[in-house]
Amino acid sequence: MSKTYTISTENFFKLASKKIKLAAERKIILLKVAETVAKEYTASKVVNLNFICTHNSRRSQLGQVWAFYAAHYFKLNILAFSGGTEVTAFYRGTVKTLQSVGFEFKVVDFSHQNPKYLISFNGSTDTILGFSKRFDNETNKEPFIAITTCNNADTNCPFIPTAIDRFHLPFVDPKFSDNTSGQAEAYLKTNEQIAAEVFFIFNEVKKIVH
Repeated sequence: MSKTYTISTENFFKLASKKIKLAAERKIILLKVAETVAKEYTASKVVNLNFICTHNSRRSQLGQVWAFYAAHYFKLNILAFSGGTEVTAFYRGTVKTLQSVGFEFKVVDFSHQNPKYLISFNGSTDTILGFSKRFDNETNKEPFIAITTCNNADTNCPFIPTAIDRFHLPFVDPKFSDNTSGQAEAYLKTNEQIAAEVFFIFNEVKKIVH
């Protein structure tokens, strides 16, 4: 895919962390996530994070991609995954908003309605494989800390026996803007919010483990 970004991933990540003002209640949850991740990191020297939402098409994908980036940025051995309770597709609007902030997508499977992408960013020697899948897909390493990102996932998410712990971080679903003139803006807003909160979590983990 062509490069369409207008700002570097690093700059967007840092700016989001400064721009987004987190409510006190939200910070409490994010700190609990960070403390749990740090505890597992100290014990195992590696942590698997699995971002889970019903369709694994928007918010959970954004969570995975930003956690992948944050692990590089903060130099932490944290692996990022995502999944859903249903399989749909890595929605095109999600791909576009991530491309706009420097992520590079290479299509590696055109064979069906759920294409697979190799995702990277400038300066990265690693990639992650992005596609819609169930949370228990074989590509998602276990055990993991589960982070659910939508209201449906909070109420309908099945029992996850391999999860070390589970946290609910609901984000605004940009789907409401699909096929409207405000689509890019809506997706970028959710993209920015998730980037800021992932920054907060990883920054706190870094403080605890180092």
